[in-house]
Amino acid sequence: MLPNHKVKTFQMPDGTEISLETGKLAKQAQGSVVLKVGKTMLLATMCYAKEAKEGVDFLPLTVDYQEKYASLGRFPGGFFKREARPSEYEILISRLIDRAIRPLFPSDWHADVQLQVTLISGEKDVMPDAYAALAASAALIVSDIPFTGGPISEVRVAQVDGILKVNPAISEIARATLDLMIAGSAKDIVMVEGEGNEVSEELMLEALALGHEAIKSQCKAQKELEEMVGSTVKVAYSHEKNDWELKDKLYKLLYEKAYAHAKTCNANKSERGEGFKAIIKSYIESLPEDSTEDKGLIKKYYHDIEKDAARNLVLDDRIRLDGRKLDEVRPIWSEISYLPSAHGSALFTRGETQSLTTVTLGTKLDEQTIDGAVISGSSKFNLHYNFPAFSTGEVKPNRGLGRREVGHGNLAQRSLKKVAPPEGEFPYTVRVVSDILESNGSSSMATVCAGSLALMDAGVPMRGGVSGIAMGLITDSKTGKYAVLSDILGDEDHLGDMDFKVAGTSKGITACQMDIKVDGLSYEVLKEALYQAKKGRAHILAEMNKTISQPNVELNANAPRIYTIKIDKDQIGAVIGPGGKVVQEIQKTTGATITIEEIDNKGVVNIFAVNKDALDAAVRRVKGIVAVPEIGEVYEGVVKSIQAYGAFVEFMPGKDGLLHISEIKWDRVENMEGVLEVGETLKVKLMDVDPKTGKFRLSRKALLPKPETSVA
Repeated sequence: MLPNHKVKTFQMPDGTEISLETGKLAKQAQGSVVLKVGKTMLLATMCYAKEAKEGVDFLPLTVDYQEKYASLGRFPGGFFKREARPSEYEILISRLIDRAIRPLFPSDWHADVQLQVTLISGEKDVMPDAYAALAASAALIVSDIPFTGGPISEVRVAQVDGILKVNPAISEIARATLDLMIAGSAKDIVMVEGEGNEVSEELMLEALALGHEAIKSQCKAQKELEEMVGSTVKVAYSHEKNDWELKDKLYKLLYEKAYAHAKTCNANKSERGEGFKAIIKSYIESLPEDSTEDKGLIKKYYHDIEKDAARNLVLDDRIRLDGRKLDEVRPIWSEISYLPSAHGSALFTRGETQSLTTVTLGTKLDEQTIDGAVISGSSKFNLHYNFPAFSTGEVKPNRGLGRREVGHGNLAQRSLKKVAPPEGEFPYTVRVVSDILESNGSSSMATVCAGSLALMDAGVPMRGGVSGIAMGLITDSKTGKYAVLSDILGDEDHLGDMDFKVAGTSKGITACQMDIKVDGLSYEVLKEALYQAKKGRAHILAEMNKTISQPNVELNANAPRIYTIKIDKDQIGAVIGPGGKVVQEIQKTTGATITIEEIDNKGVVNIFAVNKDALDAAVRRVKGIVAVPEIGEVYEGVVKSIQAYGAFVEFMPGKDGLLHISEIKWDRVENMEGVLEVGETLKVKLMDVDPKTGKFRLSRKALLPKPETSVA
């Protein structure tokens, strides 16, 4: 029944057993593998189109990662109670797989490829994302697609209690001081993404080395699975039309012109691009009307010429397109409080990249709810990144949030969240929004810088300023030459071999993201890039410090205020009241917002208001409810009811005591008629509390002067 069923089982250095199974599920896919580790199971499938669409000159790869709620015995949230569009978390995992695999396809493969990785069984303490790329790569390896750069794999490396661990449990990740996702082949590292508590470059390199060793063993297992499946004939595929004589001709005619323009034109992005276009335009216009040269091929080959000229300019003359030195950062200027009504705002401009970032402070009610199959809970620190078409001078329809926006926003959020104040010290929910107004190189790192400035402007007590920089790389495998570039342009990102973003404080790295566009990256080059990035981050932070170097002592005048009261757990019910009656009445009469939760066996009451009067009124009401009456203290009370034997007086919110007829005044009072009225205010003294019933005994006469006794 299963003639091609094969299973490869292997152990990781820590004893974890992993199996890769093919030939049992989804057999009509061109590649299908089930990965098992403990109770966790991932199904990875790969399908591709037999032919490329006309005119396609790129790899149309789609990667989708999905976690089924049934895999952990859960129901999806929402009205429809079924899996819907991918969550941001699933999008981020899809991106991790995509970025690791995409550079390793043949350069001439332009047919549609779809990879789907699905969590079909899970465990509460196992993070399946660390195994998703391994499953995806295995599905490619057992197929007939020419995955020439593979196999690859991906692991998580975290520092837990001072020890580096590969693929730690979810409970361990929660207290990790370093959390990295590392992808690589048996030869090199190809992708890195993660965050850290201001970690050193040395620790980062140590974690990468440990992760790569684990990746090597997983790549070895995939090759052994491939051998078990048997020799699968790889598809011989190339739909590209070429004219090598035309290519040689164009190189001879146009390369020197392109090189000269790249070397001498240090203008902005637009002018530089127009200069390159003028060269090819002039050539096409010079062709005779009866020319048979393919204009599509001419433009394609000229793109290669332009790219080679710019790369060789850096490698041979150590000159960049805009004339900067290899480690030079573009001019920076910044400004805070640019938006008068925001709780905090900042403009950060570096070269031709600009971010306008705002900070909004809210209550617990503004937290983001996270409802995933594996991860659930809430988030009190969120960063959103927007990249409109006008930022690059383009015309594109707005079609909602894209995967790029999700990925860039997540990187910036991780960079800043590591130095944000803990919830116990800062009860606000924080939302940071970066709108990119100009883009020519690393708008995500501009978001980090602008976000740091805006948070300080808002008065959020950050532990330090955070700056970020994007590093590039240009290599020549034939000569061994390479150049590490600081603060890369958009063009340098396009023509280069690496995009390595590093963010951090003056103390260390808080987040990083690296994509490699070649087969891999040696540790020596990676080390050089990390330390060159450290120098660049320090320079950028120094420029930012000229605008603001410490958080404002007071919250921005526009920001709402929160007052926190910690109460005994058994007092929570008194503040809430029956059916929420008490807290709702306080909110209605004062205009404040009140949230109550139990933390560490204590009640935490957060009172939130947009003006001081509302805040003070609500604070007084809550304090009155939770205050403990003290015998001998004097209170201002309100008469609530009158009986024949005295009156009941509310001397504290929710606390009534008996003012006996004998305690109203020194003279004898025969009856209560006309003595007091309901609603009347008067000062009373708490005389006693019954230890059995908890009833309060009040006195008014104790506050009145005692009359002198006459002597007969």
